[in-house]
Amino acid sequence: MELVDLYDENRIPLGRTAERHGPKGAGEHRIVVHVCVFDSRGRLLIQKRTLEKRIWPGLWDVTVGGGVDAGESSRQGAEREFREELGFPLDLTGLRPSVTVNFPEGFDDFYIVNRDLDEKSLALQKEEVSAVRWVTLEELLAMVDSGAFIPYPDGFLEFLFSMREQFGFPTK
Repeated sequence: MELVDLYDENRIPLGRTAERHGPKGAGEHRIVVHVCVFDSRGRLLIQKRTLEKRIWPGLWDVTVGGGVDAGESSRQGAEREFREELGFPLDLTGLRPSVTVNFPEGFDDFYIVNRDLDEKSLALQKEEVSAVRWVTLEELLAMVDSGAFIPYPDGFLEFLFSMREQFGFPTK
């Protein structure tokens, strides 16, 4: 049984845990993380989820994603998920999520990383990931249109591509 820490709607820890996929009570939220790796050519590394996955089986998704375990920070969860799913020790020290999206059960942190990785050197977790490949934004949008990619909200994938070279918004 995988446990997750619970947070209130302001992301303040409640000091309690719950089963990852179990029902949450009113006002109880959890953290999910995603890592989006872009290469120097501006392509996104994506993964194909195995047919055994409970949610979105067989569809393509961003580089890595998964739940943050109890006792982990968002960054630690992102690093662990990357290591588990792709067999690569990604160090996110000093990096905060580029964007956080609220969903009914919690918070979805997206880390954007620029790194040239050789997909052939990755060790895919056979229970989670069946393939990886690099795609341009145009290729990705065609995959969304064909139903091969998880249907993120309109414009969100374009937003991730546009954020790959910066962090946050100008403040002056």
